[in-house]
Amino acid sequence: MNAKLSVNINKIATLRNSRGGNNPNLLNVALDCERYGAQGITVHPRPDERHITYKDVYDLNPLLTTEFNIEGNPKEKKFVELVLDVKPAQVTLVPDVQGQLTSDHGWDTIKNKNYLIDIIALFKSAGIRTSIFVDANIKMIEGAKETGADRIELYTESYAKLYSKNKEQAIESFIYAAKRATELNIGINAGHDLSLENLHYFATKIPNLLEVSIGHALIADSIYLGLENTIQLYLLQLQIN
Repeated sequence: MNAKLSVNINKIATLRNSRGGNNPNLLNVALDCERYGAQGITVHPRPDERHITYKDVYDLNPLLTTEFNIEGNPKEKKFVELVLDVKPAQVTLVPDVQGQLTSDHGWDTIKNKNYLIDIIALFKSAGIRTSIFVDANIKMIEGAKETGADRIELYTESYAKLYSKNKEQAIESFIYAAKRATELNIGINAGHDLSLENLHYFATKIPNLLEVSIGHALIADSIYLGLENTIQLYLLQLQIN
């Protein structure tokens, strides 16, 4: 079974916000992504709302027909309130700090175990699937299982950086992490710097990959290739049969 493609539309919001107004129209782009084949929409609202705003999340929720995935740091009270109010299909917990440019590390699921147990239980009690952003580290995977999370999202920047030099070495730790997650019966998502160059190899090597969340590379590619064509090309990379 091929992994699902969830398109992160943060960069569309960044472009819109750079000039004010509503061009490009974020809601229309999200609906077009679905129409062009995306199986999910991802947003990552940050406290400073420099791209996706909290209003965007509320506006998107009743319109989307595919899975809605909201990423963010649950230590922000406003984020927790937003997720519980919207009740997306999935919440992905990311340990961002205030003002961070982009996500650059996964949770220490051992150090933050008790906190994660409590916050995950809160989201799951509302019927929301939970995923934890983690590095490809066996101990962090095992820790994620103990928190009660439904899934992990493997942070793939290290894979993407090494891919062009040594793809076998780049993928190695991710294969081990995915195998351990499968043994523990925890679902596997992945994201960060996955692209048309490196996605197919990742998808074919990672067992039981359920979903990838891709934004920056996909939106950048669409400038040259067009949004519909780009989404179709990414879906093609996820075909493993």
